Amino acid sequence: MNQNKLDIDLWIIVLVTLAFFLLYVVTGKQLLNFVANQNISVLARLLLMAGVQFGVAGLGSTIVCMLRKEKFKSFGLTRKNIVKAIIETIGCFLPYICYVFASGQFDGFHPFHIAITDEVIASGIPFSILGMAIIIIIWGFFEGFNYVVICNKINKRYPTPTAWLDYGAIVCATVGILFHPFDISFLGIIENVTIFIAIYGMLIVKKKTGNAWGCIFAFCFIWNAL
Repeated sequence: MNQNKLDIDLWIIVLVTLAFFLLYVVTGKQLLNFVANQNISVLARLLLMAGVQFGVAGLGSTIVCMLRKEKFKSFGLTRKNIVKAIIETIGCFLPYICYVFASGQFDGFHPFHIAITDEVIASGIPFSILGMAIIIIIWGFFEGFNYVVICNKINKRYPTPTAWLDYGAIVCATVGILFHPFDISFLGIIENVTIFIAIYGMLIVKKKTGNAWGCIFAFCFIWNAL
């Protein structure tokens, strides 16, 4: 793929991501009030949350894949090295896991946990099944896969000379920190360092193993579970 096409791909991802992120920033209070209003259908609230979340982490990458006719499988969604990728990714997240425990933030293991997961589960069949499927796809699959696509595009556009220096992983890890509440206290700095290590590490693991399922596993069972 030539550099002009890669530039276009990256700009599509950046513009779509920023558009939805700014939408969230501008309407954040109203959005949170809507999501917290239990008089509104839990499915309606979930769909709104999922729409914004997918816009920030997933839509841009999906548009690019469709535009270039690139199959998701081509980004490492294969069986080969899947166990190795998951185990090594967990290792990259160990500093972050330790931080969560040490800072007293751990209150149980809750895979696929978002603000209204408990309400979704309690909504009864078939809505609970549909709701959990949406959560798994948007907050699990696409949040992890989005990093993989962005990292891949950056590295094709700006190749790095060594295996451990990875511009795509650096950008993704930095964005992962900046797109979440930023705390400049001592504990906040420690948290940001562990997040950087986790995201950078999982993308290096993907690069070395050729398997992206470790990244998706991390967001299903670590990032959105602790």
